[in-house]
Amino acid sequence: MFIETRGNDGKNPQKVNFSYAILNPSASFGGLYSPETLPQFDKDFFTRMSAKSYKELALEILKLFRVDIEESILKEALDLYDRFDDKNAPAPLVKVKPDLFVNELYHGPTRAFKDMALQPFGYILSCLAKKQNKNYLILAATSGDTGPATLDTFENRENIKVVCLYPDGGTSDVQRLQMVTAEGKNLKVIGIHGNFDDAQNALKSLLASESFKESLKKQDINLSAANSVNFGRIIFQIIYHISSYIELLKQNELKNGEKIYITVPSGNFGNALGAYYAKKMGLPVEKILIASNINNILTELLTTGVYDISKKELLQSTSPAMDILISSNVERVLFDKFGSTRCKELMSELSEKKSYALNESELKALREDFDAVYSDDEFALDTIALFAKEGYVLDPHTATCIKAYETIKPKNIPCVICSTAEWTKFAPTMWNALERNEKICGDKEALHNFSKTLKVRIPECISSLFAKEVKHPNVVEKSQIEKSITDFLKG
Repeated sequence: MFIETRGNDGKNPQKVNFSYAILNPSASFGGLYSPETLPQFDKDFFTRMSAKSYKELALEILKLFRVDIEESILKEALDLYDRFDDKNAPAPLVKVKPDLFVNELYHGPTRAFKDMALQPFGYILSCLAKKQNKNYLILAATSGDTGPATLDTFENRENIKVVCLYPDGGTSDVQRLQMVTAEGKNLKVIGIHGNFDDAQNALKSLLASESFKESLKKQDINLSAANSVNFGRIIFQIIYHISSYIELLKQNELKNGEKIYITVPSGNFGNALGAYYAKKMGLPVEKILIASNINNILTELLTTGVYDISKKELLQSTSPAMDILISSNVERVLFDKFGSTRCKELMSELSEKKSYALNESELKALREDFDAVYSDDEFALDTIALFAKEGYVLDPHTATCIKAYETIKPKNIPCVICSTAEWTKFAPTMWNALERNEKICGDKEALHNFSKTLKVRIPECISSLFAKEVKHPNVVEKSQIEKSITDFLKG
């Protein structure tokens, strides 16, 4: 069962099942749904799972959560991993140093880790809508990767319409093209004058708006979301962390029960939350190391206990999917650690004062599971160039993980870093990392140059983007978002 991070307002049920939580992700007082309890692995779990495929592992974990979805639907949803580069290994684990392994999470149809969750999640949500004979509007706000993955998974699904908000100028050109060329009749992409936090705030406001939901109800439309505020995303993000450990066992890199570090390049904290839940379920993790970019709000929280955005401005970096100041999924960790009363108090302070501070014991509790560091763009570019010369390609987000690996990994045990996107989505940055000159290079030219120089493949789904027609040219002010959505729904 799932309960609410900020307590219950008397209007929502006290506890809900999985299907309710993913169809209705907005909880009381603007909070989120989190699992009441987590399943626990028995001592033989990892040994048993070593003989299983990724899809079989995923199904086993979903069964442990006792999700109220028919097994046939779960299997069909997991079959979407057959669309990945290697259906037998949708998230391959690659050894790059004696104690450093990369969990490559970008081998899906939009070349980013969001496919790992959104491919099966989108199918399940669509099946629920169809089964209940209800129409749903799915909202998504993106800093670059959630948008393309959401549009892909829901394209032309029955009973579903999707609106995707992205910050104009706040994504890479490839990410933008993946969105604005989307062809599904049930899809609407809206650029906004603002940053990702503005897009995410608009999404949360609409999810909580009774007037907006009432206007949708008059059109026989219900409201849900594809961002990681929806636990349907998180449950699939738990699985690949577990898979990476099992792969280490298969590769004889460690023995069952030995601990690892998991390092996550984090903006909205959903990927890190998945690792945290996996750790609580019994995955042998020493600590989860958070790698931030120059928008180092998470580093400040996890090292000082203070979350303060009152004097911060969102900075654009070479890792744009992490250009975030309001990390939604931190809330679920605060709830899990300190309960709904304290969580609501902290979230209210953040809303009203743009800051909150943990006490000493609370910070100590957080640091039992997490540590954090941040790196600047210069470090990321140097790291990309260094690894490229050694024969491995890291995208700008994954490159930030190397800072954590080098500086806050005290024990000599294996470290698994989560590689969240393919290099093709950030080609100008990648090419600049090799050339290190001031020449401004477009995505198409940079893709060609980098591919030719390092002899790495450009997937057809990326190279074909530049010939596609732009279907969604609109860029609006924040005040016009709701009207743009209403106009789309009216046809």
